[in-house]
Amino acid sequence: MTWIKTIPFAEAEGKLKLIYSRVSGPDGNVDNILTAHSLRPHSLEGHMALYKGVLHHARNKLPKWYLEVLGVYVSALNGCAYCVNHHFHGLKRLLKDDARSDKVFAALTGDKPEDVFSGRELAALQYAKKLTRTSADMAESDIAALRDAGIPDGEILEINQVAAYFAYANRTVLGLGVNTDGDILGLSPGDSDDPDNWSHG
Repeated sequence: MTWIKTIPFAEAEGKLKLIYSRVSGPDGNVDNILTAHSLRPHSLEGHMALYKGVLHHARNKLPKWYLEVLGVYVSALNGCAYCVNHHFHGLKRLLKDDARSDKVFAALTGDKPEDVFSGRELAALQYAKKLTRTSADMAESDIAALRDAGIPDGEILEINQVAAYFAYANRTVLGLGVNTDGDILGLSPGDSDDPDNWSHG
């Protein structure tokens, strides 16, 4: 599951058990990226609050499927198969179109988003790529390009935060050797204004 010690749900106590009960899926399953935090429950709590706010908050304006597209692309650029697999399955569930999903997957993992996306969707992916690959080269002109593509500043913030979150998640996974053994791919929390509403669905 990971290269460091983790505490499974069955052995969890106190705060960790409470958090696990909030984030567990069917049959008490807790994703390995979350159990990787088990020696520091406050770190798990912080991770989940960020994840929920960035990807699954009801007040986000960009469609959830597109936020998942950004996540899959950033994860592919970072070489994080764990996050690519998890979030592609979530994307596929949201799109409800297997043929389209497969084309999107090929475009993102092949670093050819222009094969599937155009306009503002492609502009956001180009921004995410530059932020992921050469973040020190970011300039105000990169924001101007998003505005020129018709993306308002609030949505620019959403794009930025998804790309930034996945940089964090990918490095958590890659740095600790997290794998998908035992995970149920494609589950995600329900939308809510409540950061404590972490139930899967």
